Formats: sequence, C-alpha cells, structure tokens
Amino acid sequence: MLSYRHSFHAGNHADVLKHIVLMLILENLKQKEKGFYYLDTHSGVGLYRLLSAQAQKNAEFETGIAKLWERDDLPEIVKSYINIIKKVNHNKSQLREYAGSPLIAAQMLREQDRALFVELHPNDYPLLCQNFKSYSNVTTKQSDGFQQIKATFPPKERRGVVLIDPPYELKEDYQRVVTAIVEGYKRFATGIYAIWYPVVRRADIKKMVKALEATAIRKVLQIELAVRPDSDQRGMTASGMIVINPPWQLEKQMQEVLPYLNRVLTPEGTGHWYLTWITPE
Repeated sequence: MLSYRHSFHAGNHADVLKHIVLMLILENLKQKEKGFYYLDTHSGVGLYRLLSAQAQKNAEFETGIAKLWERDDLPEIVKSYINIIKKVNHNKSQLREYAGSPLIAAQMLREQDRALFVELHPNDYPLLCQNFKSYSNVTTKQSDGFQQIKATFPPKERRGVVLIDPPYELKEDYQRVVTAIVEGYKRFATGIYAIWYPVVRRADIKKMVKALEATAIRKVLQIELAVRPDSDQRGMTASGMIVINPPWQLEKQMQEVLPYLNRVLTPEGTGHWYLTWITPE
C-alpha cells in the first residue's frame, strides 16, 4: 500500500514538532568536529510547494508553519527552525515552499558528514533524486527504509542519527518501528534513533511504547504535542517524537519550546504537551 503522499500534509503542526527536534539533534552532533551519518527512512520528495493542489487540498500548513511565519516573539530555537525554512523560499517574506526532513538535514550537513535518503514510493523517488542531485554528501535510494537501518548500521563514522517516520497507514508499521529499532540497536547502540508518530488512535501509541519498554533499551525520551484532545473520530489529534539516546540538552530545550508551540498552535486551549522518559538511563 503506497497511497500516502507527504505533500498533502507538509508544514502541519506535526512537521513543526518533528523538524524542530531533528534540527536540535543535528545541531548537537555538529558540536564535535568528527563527521556523522544521517539516515532518513521515509524521505518523501524533500521539498514541497505549498501552492500546489495537493498542499492546498486541506491546507494543513496553515495549522503549523503558517502560524509561526510572521511572529515577532519566536524563541531562539523556533527562530532557527523558521530561518531554515526561509532559506528554501526565494522571497523570504512569503511562505511558498516547505522543507521536508531531508532538505533540513542537507542544509545542516558539513563536508565531513553524509546522508542516505530512502523513499519507496514510485512517484516520489524520482523527485527526491532530482532535488538532491547537486549534494555531494547525499545518496538517495529507492528501498524499504526499515531495511536500510539493518543494512547500513553501524556507520563507518560511529556517530549518527536515523529519523524513522513511516506513514503508519498499515497497522504493522507500529511493530515494524520497534523491530527496526531492535535490529539497529544491536548493531549501533550509541546511535540516536528519532521516531515520529501520529496520534490517531491512542491505543496504537500505548502499544508501541509498551513494546519499546519491553526491549530494555535505556535512555528513551518521549515528546508530544497535541492540538486537540484524543478522539475516536477520524484524523490526527497529536503527534510525537520518541528519541533513543537523545542529546543531553534536548529535554531542557523542548521544555522551553513546547509551551510556546502549545500556545501558538492551539490557541483554543484544546491541546497539550508533555515530555516523559519511557526508560531513563
């Protein structure tokens, strides 16, 4: 089943959370001179035009990046994220394009770093190749992203991060995430594993968290931002990031950012945020 297209959802509140966390992880890795490896398991195309028919269909970016774009009270961390998105907009005062996780990472890579962007969708993969053909330290591959964790770990750099953000169209994806983490951790226990998840059915998230707890992997931080209370109705009410081996600053940084995002992205006061350690050190 390959119907999911990120272009319909680009720049929404879930992207804001995911990409701020990703940015902070990469900034931390750059504090050391030694290069690192970045693996993006479900890359999409990397760059999204917000005036396209797909993006305009539900205009989900209006619930996310658009609410932050012209604010003058941005915390420094959020301002850094907005500046990354402005770089891909030729007219930096107008929000017309949005950078997916591959493009955010590519902009942050140094000469000594490298990345692998993986996408399986037959329509998205050629666009991904086109968008990154000029990046010398980026490789693209049409493949199952879960399999690339097992295939490419441990990286030669012995430093790195993988972003795992499947569409979760198939219920099996929740278990595949856990299986992929276990396989990767066996090979690369010091790597950073960043898992994105949508909250559509809370029971699915609870089940995935319990499965992660059962692995006995330590240092697992859960970060969540909701725009609406949990519901039995159709649609995503919240999203989160589960980070294994998070940088030591990440918890404090997100404690500073989440109240702001909650206030700005959920002005009706219907949302929530939290940080919790699924398993501590």
